[in-house]
Parts: sequence; structure tokens; C-alpha cells
Amino acid sequence: MQSSLAPLPLKILLVLAALYNAVFGAWAFFFPLAAFRLAGMESPRYPELWQCLGLIIGAYGLAYAAAALDPLRYWPVVLAGLAGKLLVPFAFLWFASHGRLPWTFGWVLLANDLLWWLPFALVLSTAYRAHVKGVRLASPEVRKMALRARTQYGDSLLHLSIETPLLLIFLRHAGCTFCREALADLALQRRAIEDLGVRIALVHMGSGDEAAGLFARYGLAGLHRVDDPSQSLYRAFGLARGRLSQLFGPKVWFRGFQAAVLERHGVGRLAGDGFQMPGAFLLFHGEILNSFRHASAADRPNYVALASGSYSEPLPS
Repeated sequence: MQSSLAPLPLKILLVLAALYNAVFGAWAFFFPLAAFRLAGMESPRYPELWQCLGLIIGAYGLAYAAAALDPLRYWPVVLAGLAGKLLVPFAFLWFASHGRLPWTFGWVLLANDLLWWLPFALVLSTAYRAHVKGVRLASPEVRKMALRARTQYGDSLLHLSIETPLLLIFLRHAGCTFCREALADLALQRRAIEDLGVRIALVHMGSGDEAAGLFARYGLAGLHRVDDPSQSLYRAFGLARGRLSQLFGPKVWFRGFQAAVLERHGVGRLAGDGFQMPGAFLLFHGEILNSFRHASAADRPNYVALASGSYSEPLPS
């Protein structure tokens, strides 16, 4: 999982956990008797043991800081931390109920353990959901099942990719100016792509009639297309819904003006999921040979480079 996919609040939670552990660890090491005095307890005979515990807690702070870089990837660190924060309070309850520790010492657990139960559980549940989603979206088995989808001519995408390499292009909604720009780019690059022995197929979210009219306007009426209003194919190829920065960032506004006004592609009514991200894949025998996954809705793939199997640098804006 990429760190960019981790929600910012999760990173902030782990940064706060790292800071707390660093502060508590330093306090326990440099002032080993303070906690016992606050709890009204006798000073321990070996305060060095408490200092060692402070060092361990501080070391966990370093682990949380590292996990904050990518919470969805480094969830085992959070799991280990939560396990400790669950076990220590139960151990305290056992010792306090048997008179081995005073109940007043329980205040340490409030900030050190109980406070972090919900935040750490949130990190773990988010990581689990992201894992399940990733398995469902990116697994080869799911993708192969999705390739059974048929075009308007009755051919399955898998069959087309067995006959010849297939450039499968996922479009944004038909009203998007970048969708129209992509169709214009394909019209210009179509001859070069087909000269490579590569067939083109388009995936869109609208109805067949709407797509037929739009594609014909750009000279692409004869291409194979798949109507995917449920976006099942998009999900099978791991194309997610975009974040606000991917859809409405400064680059998108600048390129949108260029495509809609200067290049005269215009915009239309929303026909599909306006948050759906596009992409393009070169397939052969159902396997992905090359791909371009948009980091921004405004990205402009070089379809000829993609079809040739080389690294697909975006076209200059």
C-alpha cells in the first residue's frame, strides 16, 4: 500500500503517540521517583527498573514515528502497541485487586494505555479494510473474471487479448473535458498504435448510445467498447475513486482550462461517477504487460509508448 493512500488523521494519531511516548519515556528515565510520589507510594528499592521501562516506552515512540510514515503498511507496529496497552491494564487490575498495587497508581494507565485504545483500533481497522479492498481489486483472479466482459460486438476482452495485444483504456465520465481530450489523443495516435499490432478497446461508465455518439464524434466509432456503469471493471483493475487533490488540484484547473477552452473540447453533463479515476493497460493473453495509472485526472498518457511496451511518459501539457 502506498503511503499516499493512508488518511492524514491516521498519520497524525501516530505522530502524537510517538511524541507522548518520547515525553513519558524521558520523564520516567530522568525522574524515576516522580510517578510513585504522585500516586502516594513508597519509592521503589530499584528505580533503575522504572528507568528501563521508560527507555522501552521511548523506543516504542520511535516505532510509532516510523509507522506514521505509512500507517497502512506498518500496522504490525500499531498492533504490538495495542496489545501492550490492552494487557497492562488487565495486569494492573489483577495486582490492585490482590493488594499488590495501590489503586491510585491507575492514573498512569489513563494516558499511557486507555487513551490509545480507540485511536490504535481505528488505525488497525482502516488498514484491514484497505487490505481487503486491495485484494479484491488487484487479485489476478478477479481481473481474469472481469475480462469475461463483452464488447458491443460480443467479444470478450480476454478473447481479444488472446488474439492480439489489447490496449484497454478506462475513461472518465463522458462530460469530463479530459475524457474528450483522451479520445482526441487516441484518434491522433490510433494509426501508430494499430501499426504495432495492438487493438484498442474503451471502457466507459455511460450508456452504449451515449458512448457511440461521443466516440463517433472523435472518429473512434469502430473501436470495441464496454459499457461499465457499475464500475466493476474499474475496480477489478484497481482504479479507485480520486482524492480531492487528484480531481481539483491546481494542475487539474490549469489543464482543464487548456483542454476545455484552448483545445475546445468543452465539458458536458455528468455521465458516470465524477470521482472515478481513469487508466490504461496493455494486455496480452489476459496478463498486464504495461500500464498507466493516473496520479491526477489531468494526466495525459502517451498511448503509443504504452502500446509499444515502453515506459509511458505523459504527453507534455
